[in-house]
Amino acid sequence: MKLKTRVLEKTILKAIKTFPALVVTGPRQSGKTTLFKMLFSKTHTFVSLENPDVRIRAKEDPVGFLNQHKPPLIIDEIQYVPELLSYIKTRIDEDRKPGQWLLTGSQNFILMQNITQSLAGRAAILFLLPFSLSERVDNAKNAQDVSTWIKKLNLDHKYNQRISLSEILMRGFFPEIALHRKVDRKLWCSSYITTYLERDIRNLANIGDLGQFERFLIACAIRTGQILNISEVARDIGTSVPTAKRWLSLLETGHQIYLLYPYYRNIGKRIVKSPKLYFNDTALCSYLLGFNDPETLIRGPYFGNLFETMVMGDFLKKFLHFGEKASMYYLRSRDGLEVDLVIEVEGSLHLFEIKSSMTITPKHITSLRRMANDLGSRVKTAVIISCSEDNFIVKDNIINYGWKNVLMV
Repeated sequence: MKLKTRVLEKTILKAIKTFPALVVTGPRQSGKTTLFKMLFSKTHTFVSLENPDVRIRAKEDPVGFLNQHKPPLIIDEIQYVPELLSYIKTRIDEDRKPGQWLLTGSQNFILMQNITQSLAGRAAILFLLPFSLSERVDNAKNAQDVSTWIKKLNLDHKYNQRISLSEILMRGFFPEIALHRKVDRKLWCSSYITTYLERDIRNLANIGDLGQFERFLIACAIRTGQILNISEVARDIGTSVPTAKRWLSLLETGHQIYLLYPYYRNIGKRIVKSPKLYFNDTALCSYLLGFNDPETLIRGPYFGNLFETMVMGDFLKKFLHFGEKASMYYLRSRDGLEVDLVIEVEGSLHLFEIKSSMTITPKHITSLRRMANDLGSRVKTAVIISCSEDNFIVKDNIINYGWKNVLMV
């Protein structure tokens, strides 16, 4: 089977020209190992620390291990032996030739602390999330960074291929489940969550009651696309606020959820300060919510939240897969007006309202128009992204784009 092109490829090939080391991290099963093998199998030796025998050798004799496996080298799952990083640092300082050390790691919470201590200034750190929408439909070669994408927004954009929104929301973006329809969705999601709990979270957080942590996951899924009240979450699952905060932090740094913070510059005290919570994959989120039938999902109360979660995740990937920091925010006034997404690029603001409706009318732009007026000349874009098939001007130069027409091209 032909492997799908990933947007991050361009960023990796650029970084490898100047950095001695390159670290690609992200959630399990997002395609990190496959990507490195696809790009560098002919130029780099591959060694995986997930193999217990290899891992023991690396732990017990790191110098001997690195003498045996010389660069150019790919070390997979480096988080299993983080002490290797200080020895790699020494080797890099002896020879700073670019592109010699390629490292992957899934447990971002362990990995990043050691990377910043050992390889600061020596390594480019990149993030690979599961497929973006353009990658999922084999259009990665035309993907653009956020700044370019915004400049090229066009009413004439049209994605003509048929694709099922419910299928995307149900099967999500992890390569294995997104690409292979024969893979049982319920079994895959269940296994992923169990593996993630047992191999990552439990080892890090010393969680004794896995059942309580699973309830915490469900509580987060219920709140995807909503402003987070961590005290309410802790109360609902019967744990302390500090514990809930710690678990939330592990999910965030492990790229299982994303917290979107409010844009507050020069807006004053009207704006709500708490972040909004988003799951990073709709398959896992919809599974935790108990949806196993596409029609039930589309007609259910969480469809709007899941649609918003999907769109927000795609914007996050547009930033991270081009090696950029995600300058994403939301706006919500105390009188209830909200703009789902604010993107800040070079001092200008671009406002996006995400609507799961197929029929968009002027009533849908009330918040967008009011917030654009409040923010004044800094606002360069005011857009609705909806489930409609067509693109059109709604009113006052506010444009509606069908999600397929702008996120897949």
